[in-house]
Amino acid sequence: MNPTVQTLLYLGTVVVILAVLHVPLGEWMFKVFTDERDWRLERLLYRVVGVAPRSEQRWTVYATSVVAFGVVSVLFLWLLILGQGWLPWGMGRSQDWHTALNTAISFTTNTNWQSYAGETGAGHTVQMVGLTVQNFVSAGTGIAVAVALIRGIARHGTDRLGNFWVDLTRSCVRVLLPIAAVAAVLLIVGGVIQNLDVPHTITTITGGQQVIQGGPVASQEAIKLLGTNGGGFFNANSAHPFENPNGWTNLLEIVLVLMIPFSLPWTYGRMVGDRRQGGVVTAVMGVLYAVSVGLTAWAERAAASGLAGSLEGKEVRFGIVPSVVFGAATTGTSTGAVNSMHESYSALGGGVLMINMQLGEVSPGGVGTGLYGMLVMVVITVFIAGLMVGRTPEVLGKTIGRREITYAALASVTMPALVLLFTGASLVLPAARAALLNSGPHGLSEMLYAYTSASNNNGSAFAGLSADQPWLNLTLGGCMFIARFAIIVFTLALAGALVEQRRRPATVGTMPTHTPLFATLLTGIVIVLAALTFFPALALGPLAEALS
Repeated sequence: MNPTVQTLLYLGTVVVILAVLHVPLGEWMFKVFTDERDWRLERLLYRVVGVAPRSEQRWTVYATSVVAFGVVSVLFLWLLILGQGWLPWGMGRSQDWHTALNTAISFTTNTNWQSYAGETGAGHTVQMVGLTVQNFVSAGTGIAVAVALIRGIARHGTDRLGNFWVDLTRSCVRVLLPIAAVAAVLLIVGGVIQNLDVPHTITTITGGQQVIQGGPVASQEAIKLLGTNGGGFFNANSAHPFENPNGWTNLLEIVLVLMIPFSLPWTYGRMVGDRRQGGVVTAVMGVLYAVSVGLTAWAERAAASGLAGSLEGKEVRFGIVPSVVFGAATTGTSTGAVNSMHESYSALGGGVLMINMQLGEVSPGGVGTGLYGMLVMVVITVFIAGLMVGRTPEVLGKTIGRREITYAALASVTMPALVLLFTGASLVLPAARAALLNSGPHGLSEMLYAYTSASNNNGSAFAGLSADQPWLNLTLGGCMFIARFAIIVFTLALAGALVEQRRRPATVGTMPTHTPLFATLLTGIVIVLAALTFFPALALGPLAEALS
């Protein structure tokens, strides 16, 4: 089959499935976060935790709740990992203190970067009680923050953004748990394992010895993908046949990664009372994702002569196109799952996957994080466009003034500052440079990719970097924590500034934010800001490697 036709057919299948799902799922999430009633299970949880569900919070209290929950989660998970040797199903597995701290921060921040080998670094209890639980609540936190920002835009003349504990609970109970349960069953049907077996050593037909791992994989795999988390139960991640056995499970996993990020814009449009606003966001996300798939597929096809293209680092049971669509989906969201080795992609193909993250992971971005990241870019676009054409910078009747653009700017520069600062520092330190598998431009790409992944709460890797050492574990962990919670605080501060304003009626001087022109401007601003920030580093890394 012609490579272009194959790419279009596979991508088209994903698009059709998402088109069918995004309206009912987006409408359901709209009902979830506007419902005045609590479910019985939710009321029980509120009583146990001591939450007053009808009490709403100012942005400062909402942000404090998010950060405090994150800090407590990191400490709990860190101690759980360090103490797994005394737990049931610990199976003698352990991690160094700095590896365990990196892992705890990683799963709490929805990053799921793994400095450890999945099947050898975490026993079944840690996988279930620690990692899988964090996969749910970290994704729920992202959705909650996105909903709070939507309320900041939709409401006016108040200082309340909702209740974080209610939003988190509803995200998990009404959205993530039901879908993950169905997805886990589908994955089991497809061949993903689900058991509590200890490793078995078997004798192969050639007389050699091989260890066959077991574990509760399907239950973790479902939320790993649905929640745009990404930590693999096995070190090979979704390239492992126990996590991703065949072509249709691969397609299912891609859909799970993309379904909530592409559905939340519908929720946004419904909550602000103008579905066209959500349509613009969806269109921009979709264009960025489709372009990344096309460029990566072209790069991998052109990287080797012959019809097959470059199959290095890719599973033969998937091939180039399903691997590329999967890679673009996970790097375009905050998902560390991989079904192929990004290290082995061509220089340009790996560079596109890196750029997906450097855009701010808004194509379409993670669960919740993609939407609030894109809405921050909407604010910046309105402000810049207003300055250019002399129109009032407004978003749905809310003026974008000094305070609002300051919070939006701080949210947008946090990630690039962390990436460039720590990539440069690590390349200077001999101990960090020794962790690189390659020298020259590809070595720079390995280090740049690692800090890009950590600072975007993505979690995928150019696996040539041996990251399990104190400096890299601690600095990568620091990037994950700061990028996650600093951006959340700035986003909630923006929501707080917007929610206090009275809505202004639209005038002839108001720039509409629901038109194709605005969608084009928004796309351009996303690309230009990333290019201005990262082009010098990319020129020394993947571009220099490609030209050589």
